[in-house]
Amino acid sequence: MVLRSKFREFVPIVAVFVIVNALAIALSSSFAAWNIDTDLVIGGNLFLFVVTFFSFLIAEKGLQSKNTHAFMRSVYGSIMFKMFLSIIAAFIYIAIYGKGLNKLGLFICMGLYLVYTFLEVSILTRMLRRK
Repeated sequence: MVLRSKFREFVPIVAVFVIVNALAIALSSSFAAWNIDTDLVIGGNLFLFVVTFFSFLIAEKGLQSKNTHAFMRSVYGSIMFKMFLSIIAAFIYIAIYGKGLNKLGLFICMGLYLVYTFLEVSILTRMLRRK
């Protein structure tokens, strides 16, 4: 039951994941016309979703602590975890594709990073207020 309530809080992030993938698939011909790599957007969205899930688990574990500072450390740690993994993934992508990289797709992934981070922090602060 406790596990179910944890994942109930994660539903908005799952909704963003599903909506972005559905839009990327539905608009793939428009993305091609705008020179946006659909595979990059879907792959980046999947990567950010998985990293956000683990980041959420790290921060949620800190929520169990009675110490407010421990919660803040876990939230900052989870955000840094996600940021560093995203930076590493971006550098790997840039190193592989070099001048042939898809800038618009990369900027969409950067925007998705901000959306996922905002949702994660807002859900965690809402959970903290309820506690």
